[in-house]
Amino acid sequence: MKNLTSSDIRQMYLDFWATKGSKVEPSASLIPVNDPTLLWINSGVATLKKYFDGTLIPENPRITNAQKSIRTNDIENVGVTARHHTLFEMLGNFSIGDYFKEEAIPWAWEFLTDEKWLAFDPELLYVTYYPEDTDTKRIWQEKVGLPENHIVPIADNFWDIGAGPCGPDTEIFYDRGPAFQDLPDGDPEMYPGGENERYLEIWNLVFSEFNHKPDGTYEPLPHKNVDTGMGLERVTSVVQNTPTNFETDLFMPIIKKIETLSDGKKYGENKMLDISFKVIADHVRAVSFAIGDRALPSNEGRGYILRRLIRRSVMHGQKLGIEKLFLNELVPVVADIMESYYPEVKADQDFIIKVITNEEQRFQETIHEGMDILNSVFEEMNEKGETVVNGTNAFKLYDTYGFPLELTSEYAEEKGFKVDTEGFNQEMQEQRNRARAARQVEDSFSVQSPVWAEVLVPSTFSGYAQTKISSELSVMVANDDIVEKAAADDRVQIIFRETPFYAEMGGQVADKGTIETETGEVVAEIEDVKRAPNGQTMHIARVLKEIHSNETYVLHVDESRRRNITKNHTATHLLHQALKDVLGNHANQAGSLVNPNQLRFDFTHFGQVTAEELVRMEEIVNEKIWEALPVVTVETTIDKAKEMGAMALFGEKYGKEVRVVDVGGYSVELCGGVHVQNSQDIGVFKILSESGIGAGVRRIEAVTGQAAYQYFRTKEAELNEAAHLVKAQQTKEVAGKINQLKQEMKEMQGENESLKAKIMNAEAKDLFENVETVNGVTYITYETKNQDMNALRQLADQWRQKAVSDLFVAASATDGKVNMLAAVSKDKLEQGLKAGDLIKTLAPFAGGKGGGRPDMAQAGGNNPAGIPDALKHVAVWIADNTK
Repeated sequence: MKNLTSSDIRQMYLDFWATKGSKVEPSASLIPVNDPTLLWINSGVATLKKYFDGTLIPENPRITNAQKSIRTNDIENVGVTARHHTLFEMLGNFSIGDYFKEEAIPWAWEFLTDEKWLAFDPELLYVTYYPEDTDTKRIWQEKVGLPENHIVPIADNFWDIGAGPCGPDTEIFYDRGPAFQDLPDGDPEMYPGGENERYLEIWNLVFSEFNHKPDGTYEPLPHKNVDTGMGLERVTSVVQNTPTNFETDLFMPIIKKIETLSDGKKYGENKMLDISFKVIADHVRAVSFAIGDRALPSNEGRGYILRRLIRRSVMHGQKLGIEKLFLNELVPVVADIMESYYPEVKADQDFIIKVITNEEQRFQETIHEGMDILNSVFEEMNEKGETVVNGTNAFKLYDTYGFPLELTSEYAEEKGFKVDTEGFNQEMQEQRNRARAARQVEDSFSVQSPVWAEVLVPSTFSGYAQTKISSELSVMVANDDIVEKAAADDRVQIIFRETPFYAEMGGQVADKGTIETETGEVVAEIEDVKRAPNGQTMHIARVLKEIHSNETYVLHVDESRRRNITKNHTATHLLHQALKDVLGNHANQAGSLVNPNQLRFDFTHFGQVTAEELVRMEEIVNEKIWEALPVVTVETTIDKAKEMGAMALFGEKYGKEVRVVDVGGYSVELCGGVHVQNSQDIGVFKILSESGIGAGVRRIEAVTGQAAYQYFRTKEAELNEAAHLVKAQQTKEVAGKINQLKQEMKEMQGENESLKAKIMNAEAKDLFENVETVNGVTYITYETKNQDMNALRQLADQWRQKAVSDLFVAASATDGKVNMLAAVSKDKLEQGLKAGDLIKTLAPFAGGKGGGRPDMAQAGGNNPAGIPDALKHVAVWIADNTK
């Protein structure tokens, strides 16, 4: 076996498949693009789904890639097992209707065993196959030459996740030898494919032969596909002969760095501490890559997963004696390890460090909150005489605050308690079941439709320069069949040889318009426009009068609608650059929507955007509009576009030829959309709103042209109405009039408060004489109306000064809401009577909850009718607590 680094293995794999005619696809972003069914890219094939389900036909049917992927369904196993990871790299080779079993199997064997490539010992390789797939067994025996005892039938070797492509698979295992045998000979699991540590699965070849239809039946695919995956971490552990994946060069530099940050802890000396080393090394890789791909910590979705990974790492860092912020020091190590294939991690290193550091700092507060909760659990258990922390509490600490079960167990043991691990595991299993149910949906494909895959007629888009042309109707499809004609009320998908209609893409909505005869008669309405599997523009139309294939029609885009779209699209480009000018280069586009009515622009940024910053951005965009900058488009190579300084949208894939939109040298972006010819065509730009839509992601909504004019007219009308209401002669007087009214209102409020205080003092004279007694404890209860909590606190202060009773309870109803306050004298506090306990008992009568200090507590509620019962219950509570 050769002495290879992980980088060598990755590159060798891609080079091998390139020799077989495969196109090497770069690793896509971990954040799925235009695929709402996936939270993360979780496999090599996930980025190629549209090829496999037939909605898109690749330029080259042979593809290979090294795809970074994230899976977090079994996060609790990371660090415990030899091979569980959150982030991993899947080496894949794919055939979309091209080569199949006869080629794929021998080629896989060639890469693994040939001296030019990995040069594994053939005697140490075993394979499994689906028993009914006799072709695969025959190929392994006849073309590869594997003996019978190296070929194992496995009934589960059929890849099927519901509707869509499916088929048998064959897995390749490496025998790591007796040193890794964790089960005795004769054990039913001691075989390739069994649950053991000796035979390690390194490669899975899936042969998509069938369509799993929604009704549960299977039918042969019109085009058979190959989908394979080989985990880089696993293969590297075999090549480098390490006990687990964590001792490879993908992880050990990170672990060594962690050693220098811990208080003298060393990897390999303590199995429990080794788990913490592994968890941190694994999680910091996943977090670094995910943040680099612009996923940011938050309380939901992928942001929640990031937050959880960071928090788990911090907690495991504490187990290693690391009390300071430390994950930021590991990011450069990750960047160095991965730089040869993923230079973007090093390029984004500062950004990644900033995000992680912010999240670590936030978690320091949460750790203390989690510890407070754990201590309160211990205190409550002591009071109840319990000795076992229930599984629900342990899981809450794990899931919400990042406390690993073993950490909770350690703290519990220090206090003389145990943890209900069975209950914890039950909660964990329920969460895992939910995740798996979600994963079944996430991984699903569409069922292949053979019709559009066969449509190869060319279609040219001429809509950059024209909105009305004559063109021949080439192909028409209705109900998944190619038809020659369509009647009124039919809905059809149509391809023309040439079209001015823009298909929805890159945030820009599709054009709408009409299909007409040469004489101007409208025969169909274009309702939507999309890309066909082979890249043509597909028009989705409602037929008004019979139309026929191979006839020429006039295609007419709704020009007014298109003009508004182009104004908004070019404005997004100007806004993107203005964002960077005002906020900094980290403000990258995170999504957009361009329609005729407005534009929406999502971007990455920490913290809120100030009003002054919004004003400056708006000024910049309008300045560029008024400068009448020419909008020039250039078709060039991706490399030359980068030399021009063109901004690319994060996560988007670009071909060799790209389109660059240059707005007067101020904004230069890669974009396939339609734009104005000069920035002054936009007219005017107005920001409507700015808001946060997730941690680190903000959204700006804006309008241009006619929509901006209508916005100003609406605001003018509102201002005129305000002037009328405050009796201002001119709109410029409105602010002064409002300030005058505010001053008058303030004076009136002061007078009102003064009158309230006088009334309260008058009532208090009688109030403090109504003292009652239960079991030697004196108390006063008082019900009033329209008094806020501040007024009740002032009453309590008077009560305390007069020292007329041991307890005081007051309640007031205002607009259907209840304010309630309880106070206890110092003497009775020493005897164990607490205001917080009293208010918690009284609050439910008024439909609320309460709490506070032992000497004073307060509550709110929404049931004023319950106040009398609450006050009556004071005597009951005193009696119960003074027996």
